[in-house]
Amino acid sequence: MKHLEYYVICGALLFSVGLSYAFYKKSIAEERQILEEATYNLVNTWELPELLNEVSGITWVNDSTIACIQDEEGAIYHFNLNTGEISYDTVFSENADYEALALDQENAYVMRSDGRIFEVLDYVGDNQTVQHFDTAFDEDNNMESLTLDPQSRELITVAKDEGLEEKDLKGLYRIDIGTRKQEEQPFMTINMKDKAFEAFQKKDAEKTFSPSDLAIHPKTGDYYIVDGKKPKLLILSATGKVKAVHELNPFHFAQPESITFSPQGTLYIANEAATGVATLHEVTLEEPKANSN
Repeated sequence: MKHLEYYVICGALLFSVGLSYAFYKKSIAEERQILEEATYNLVNTWELPELLNEVSGITWVNDSTIACIQDEEGAIYHFNLNTGEISYDTVFSENADYEALALDQENAYVMRSDGRIFEVLDYVGDNQTVQHFDTAFDEDNNMESLTLDPQSRELITVAKDEGLEEKDLKGLYRIDIGTRKQEEQPFMTINMKDKAFEAFQKKDAEKTFSPSDLAIHPKTGDYYIVDGKKPKLLILSATGKVKAVHELNPFHFAQPESITFSPQGTLYIANEAATGVATLHEVTLEEPKANSN
């Protein structure tokens, strides 16, 4: 009887090992196929600390540092690319749904999902002061995007859900940092019926593309806008023409929530943990998947 139990246990262990190996081989094969079909390459990947599982905004600081926020705490963190650890953090407000981050030199701007912007002056210094101001957006717009135009030093944002325009359009708006005023009209619009979105069309037009964050390419001036709901990356020219839509496979981009560039044009995309761990990818892009006429 003991021998029988021994053989049963050994058999079960061997079966388990074999099954695990089969799944491992399958996952390797699947990843190879995904990479072959993808229009992007992953140059580097960092697993973010558990504290950043809900990472919702990132922006470049320097060669070793990316500033981050997460959507549950009113704090700004510095993630060190060399050590893979948080090297600095500062609390600027009470816990709430913070979704986007932009930097203007030593000053930080954090957008809450209802459109309120928190201005954190001297955010890494000893003289930190925090003020806030409202935009034309509210919780129905579900704001998750914010970036700084380095040329005009204006903030730029776009709604994730309902826009301020007709349902087929989502406008990009400028916000003057000095006056804290948002322009009444968008300087650029994303047309949900653009030919580039044919494969992603939804009955409810506003759901065709749901911006989770945006950044401006420092060399080309193109606008890169990431969609975290149905992972994809939209590239608009400086004049608003759709140049490309890159599908981001959920195998690598479970929930892409934020995007930033280094001054040299290196692209970084951060993912919330979703069912795994939060990640930061350094990404290069290949030929566009689709072009607009």
